[in-house]
Amino acid sequence: MTTVYDHQPIYAGAFYDPEPAGGEVSRLDLYGTADRGGPVVAAATTATRLRPGTYRFELPDVPPGRYWGVVTFTPSDGAQPVKDTSVRLDLPMGLGLVTSPEAVADLLGVPLPLTAEQRDALETAIRAAQSTVVGYLNRPLVPRTVTLSAVTPRWADELDNPETWPLPEQGDLVEVSAYRPRGDGTYDVTFLVGLHGAAQEEVVTYVTAHAAESERQRPGGVGSAGRRVSSVSAEGQSISYESAPAAGQAGALPALDSLKRHRRLLYQPLSRPPRPPWPYSNYRGRTRY
Repeated sequence: MTTVYDHQPIYAGAFYDPEPAGGEVSRLDLYGTADRGGPVVAAATTATRLRPGTYRFELPDVPPGRYWGVVTFTPSDGAQPVKDTSVRLDLPMGLGLVTSPEAVADLLGVPLPLTAEQRDALETAIRAAQSTVVGYLNRPLVPRTVTLSAVTPRWADELDNPETWPLPEQGDLVEVSAYRPRGDGTYDVTFLVGLHGAAQEEVVTYVTAHAAESERQRPGGVGSAGRRVSSVSAEGQSISYESAPAAGQAGALPALDSLKRHRRLLYQPLSRPPRPPWPYSNYRGRTRY
């Protein structure tokens, strides 16, 4: 299964796009240890520029687990190559999960690498936590992809704006994922339609924390040996466990209402006036939900 990774290069402490200055992103090397020493486990030597500042790598097949990466790029024409060591990947990606078994294992204090059984149990806990979020938000956490071919932008200086493109009304959040010029003034454009849960920090935090806690509390679950002990009988015949800290206490689990800004409304607001169709309107609004 092909796994893609979208990277934003970091240079001098900021996100940086080398292409306008004549530079290029050349490769991604994956290592099996955090010190990025030893042999390269796998490498991707082709990067596709999706949009300004974002480059896509197609990763070769590697065993599931955590990898640390180094992206090599030249910041400008004639400059020396630099290395961006900000990459840490839990693979495989693209499974419809907003977090990874490794991230849940970190909260549980379970050492890596995970066994196949541990990975399966943690993926099940993640899907259960995501199901709770989906029910609360009235929407899936995984967006769908829509592609338009050979389309002309309305505004050449706002290619990242969904309203620039003649995309039919989707009734949901729309994000420009990538655009590729065809050389004749038109573009092939890919959109993400719907909530991209993996890109929303509060969604990832909620799912990771609740998946970890469910496994901690499940008898025989991954990390259940780390449950909080409140008391032990004098003879050691019985043990009582503490529940998770109450809301508002340090270490408490995030509440569902921390995600309320992402809830999908079941009605359409009427406050937004209709606008004339392009090109009779110069409106440049962005699609919201």
